[in-house]
Amino acid sequence: MAISLDTSIQFIKGVGPKLAELFSRKGLKTVQDFLEFYPRSYEDQRQARNISSLKPGETVSLKAQIVKVASVPLGKSSKRIYDVALKDSSGIIHCKFFRVPYKGYFERFTPLKEVRVVGEVKDYRGRIEFHHPDIRDIEPDEELQDQLIPLYIELEGTSSNKIMKLIRGALDQVDLWPEEKFPSFVLKKYGLMSRKKAFYDVHNPAMEQGSEFLNFQAPAQKRIIFEEFFWLELFLAAKKTGLQQERGPVIQNAGIWVQEVLKNLPFKLTNAQMKAYKEVEKDLQGPSPMNRLVQGDVGSGKTLVCLLACAQAAESGLQSCLMVPTEILAEQHFKSTQKFLKSDIRVALLTGKTKTSERRELLKKLEEGKIDLLIGTHALLEDDVQFKNLGLVIIDEQHRFGVEQRGTLKVKGKNPHFLIMTATPIPRTLAMTVYGDLEVSIIDELPPGRSPIQTRVAYQSKRNQAFDFMRDQILKGRQAYVIYPLVEESEKIDLKNAVEEFEKLKTQYPDLRFGLLHGRMKPFEKDEVMEKFRNQEFQVLISTTVIEVGVDVPNATVMIVEHSERFGLSQLHQLRGRVGRGEHKSFCILMLGYAVSDEARERVEFMEKTTDGFKIAEFDLKMRGPGEFLGTRQSGLAGFKMAHLVRDFSILLEAREAAFEIFKKDPKLKFPDHQALKTELFKAHGPAALASIS
Repeated sequence: MAISLDTSIQFIKGVGPKLAELFSRKGLKTVQDFLEFYPRSYEDQRQARNISSLKPGETVSLKAQIVKVASVPLGKSSKRIYDVALKDSSGIIHCKFFRVPYKGYFERFTPLKEVRVVGEVKDYRGRIEFHHPDIRDIEPDEELQDQLIPLYIELEGTSSNKIMKLIRGALDQVDLWPEEKFPSFVLKKYGLMSRKKAFYDVHNPAMEQGSEFLNFQAPAQKRIIFEEFFWLELFLAAKKTGLQQERGPVIQNAGIWVQEVLKNLPFKLTNAQMKAYKEVEKDLQGPSPMNRLVQGDVGSGKTLVCLLACAQAAESGLQSCLMVPTEILAEQHFKSTQKFLKSDIRVALLTGKTKTSERRELLKKLEEGKIDLLIGTHALLEDDVQFKNLGLVIIDEQHRFGVEQRGTLKVKGKNPHFLIMTATPIPRTLAMTVYGDLEVSIIDELPPGRSPIQTRVAYQSKRNQAFDFMRDQILKGRQAYVIYPLVEESEKIDLKNAVEEFEKLKTQYPDLRFGLLHGRMKPFEKDEVMEKFRNQEFQVLISTTVIEVGVDVPNATVMIVEHSERFGLSQLHQLRGRVGRGEHKSFCILMLGYAVSDEARERVEFMEKTTDGFKIAEFDLKMRGPGEFLGTRQSGLAGFKMAHLVRDFSILLEAREAAFEIFKKDPKLKFPDHQALKTELFKAHGPAALASIS
């Protein structure tokens, strides 16, 4: 049967309804989905080896026999390591698994069964072994030696070898291939093969291109990687082009009010702060609305840069708003704003806690233009919050708000300027994809006087020593945070949790005063706990990551993070930034759980080496990939099936260049050669993508 890319997967020869249902649960519903289920790696059978010849760091393929499968408990936890012992004529090697790939995986392996194992050889305490290798049965009709075999993630018992045969069969069946969507100049300039050939080659790799395929540098892989980056960059280019065609509010040069703010500060701005403000000031005077991201480490002074922009807007007769993710942070900003801004600038606070009568009076003043800067939470998004002349929107911690919320604030003014702050240092590679429609300012310099934070990784055997150290610091008059990944006990994950440990630590250290804070508490309960901690009624705050953003308690100098391997490095860096905010020396102890892989240990130990948020972010992105790094499935990034932001950065630059060049030549995508791009934009992002350029 002839099929197209849109045909249901069940019509592929050899699939049928039952297998189609299994694949569908994994998101593979059409022929195109199946062809885009790319090999995770390749097995070069010319590299087949025997056990005695293996060296650490090599990725190899070898045939061996199962000796036995063992399950070993890890410390006091309920976690287990699975150990598959293999032998050939030259020796024995162990394959360690820190998690079960899928139910029934290890039951397949019986003594003396012949298997093929493919993986990277590790050196663990002087002994070579594999960690999570690919182990599969030697099948009667297995490919001959001297082949480059694609390796696929096994799907609930459907082997890599079977998936390979089904995909190759599908390629033979497809006879209705869509026309090429890329303009001819893109194909020629970047040396891209057709999509049809790329699909064929990536699933049928040529032996002579073995090293290229293993390193994701083969022409077929480049075409697929380029395309995945290109569609996202085209969307960002459309957004940016649309913004450049809008006319923003007119804001005059920084005048007397900005100078007075600078003069009244008890300190001097750092060079990085001043550079960022100058970039903002220039944008505010431009014809198009500003759309800028200000990145800076915890405590680098991003907020002050934004307040200078508010002063500049107020002097031009325009209103500003600052939206933050939590009420605690909104109140902190309100207090610091009153301290730094001159009295002529009228500032108000709007949160869910604002009383009805106060809210009514505040909204009346706002609509009459008698409030220059409104600081608040999601409450700013309510329909009845109306400005007289909103000219500047500032959003703190953009990743906590959606694109729709930005749009809601935009329509409260006439194409207002947007300034977005984030304390999550974002590597350039990621900034170009997630925030590719924004200009970026970086504040990479901390103000003088910030205390250095001493960071140490500790194992469970040292846990009591870590808490005794915390107690010693508290008895010297300091305060501490203890952070947990879970609120309460979980049946699925064996991790310490905040509620249970709160009770245990109160018993263990009866002379200390403990507070408990977590995301399931009501807003007023959280505020009450934080206020008591700030006022030193609590000496130790047991918390989940709800304290990650914006909490400022200068007397807190110790942080202990339990199960630190469960957090992203950028998240750990954010958490660590809650200490070291006062004059006293500060400490961060990163506790590891019992069952920790080499990779997780390496990630956490990197935190000991640097306090530079950008270095940490680059390392975190490299180790975990963009989805986990962000902690959320950002639009566009979830669609990367082969592209990798770090490995393929040079291809990302080419795709971005191509996308922006298209809009430079044809801002409204009217050329015949660009109609397929317009259709694809509409399919992927809906009418909003075209509204910005129509």
